[in-house]
Amino acid sequence: MDLKQLTYLLAVRDAGSFTRAANGLHVAQPAISMAIAKLEQQLELRLFDRQDRTVRLTPEGEVLCRHAERLLLQMHQAEAEMAELKGLERGEVRIGIPYMMGSYYFPPILMAFKHRYPGLKIRVEEAGSRELLSRMVDGTLDLAILITSDLPPALEGAQLLREEMLMVVGEEHPLRQVPAVSLTQFFGQELAMFRRGFYHREHMEALAQGLGCEPNIAFESNLIPLLKAVVKQGFAVTTFLRMVLDEETALTGVPFAPPIFLDLCVAWRRGDPLSMANRALRDFLLAQAQP
Repeated sequence: MDLKQLTYLLAVRDAGSFTRAANGLHVAQPAISMAIAKLEQQLELRLFDRQDRTVRLTPEGEVLCRHAERLLLQMHQAEAEMAELKGLERGEVRIGIPYMMGSYYFPPILMAFKHRYPGLKIRVEEAGSRELLSRMVDGTLDLAILITSDLPPALEGAQLLREEMLMVVGEEHPLRQVPAVSLTQFFGQELAMFRRGFYHREHMEALAQGLGCEPNIAFESNLIPLLKAVVKQGFAVTTFLRMVLDEETALTGVPFAPPIFLDLCVAWRRGDPLSMANRALRDFLLAQAQP
C-alpha cells in the first residue's frame, strides 16, 4: 500500500467512477483501475462495489478512506513544513557564545541575521569556553564560538576573527601611558579575573606558570561590568579582548609585549550534518569575518 494508491482510492470515491477520477487526476483510467485492483489484492478485501458505470465504497473501503485522508493530510503537512524549512521560513538555530563576545561583537550581527531570516528562532547561550565545549560535544548546541587552538577532534571549525588581548587599567594607574607591558609586569599587579572554566583565565594562568610565577588574583567574577568597575576604581587590573574597550573612556587597554592574540572560530560537530538554518547562520557569520 502506497500513497499513490490511497490518492486514487479517494479520487474514485469522490468522483463516483474510475473514468471521472482519471480525468480529474489527468491519468489513464486503466492505471487507476489497476492500482485499486492491486490494493484490493494486497489487502484481500473488496473496497468498491462496481455496478454499471458507478462505484460505491464497501464498509471496508470506508474504513480505509478514513485512514487515507489522515495519511495524505500528514504527507501534505510534511511537504509544506519541509518547504518552509528549505526556504528558511521556519526553524531554530542554537549557538553558544563566550561571555565577552556576547555583549560586544555579536548583537549587531545576530540582529542582521534575524532581519534577513525573520522566521527563524535564534537561541543564544552565553557561557565559559569549557562549558561551551561540553555542550557542543553532547549535542546541546549546534554551533559555538570557540578558541581555534582549543578544538577537540570531535569538533571542526572555520576561522572567524583574531582579537588582541590587552591589559586593562583605570585612569590613575601608573602604567596607563606606557606603550606596552610585559607579562612579568602584568603578573606583578593585583588582578581581577574571570573564574576558572573560562579560556581567558586559563590562558593567563598557563602564561604565568610558564614564567614560574603565581598570579595575585584579588577579584574573581564572571560579570564583565563588575570587573570593569573594580578596575575603574583602581583596585586591580584585568585583561579583556580589545573589542570590550570600544567606547570605554574610563579604561585603557595596554598591549602586551610581545602581543597576545586569540584566534576565534565558529565550530560545529565533525561529521554531524547541520540543518539548513544552522548552515545559514554559520555562513552568515563567516561572511562577516575579518579579512
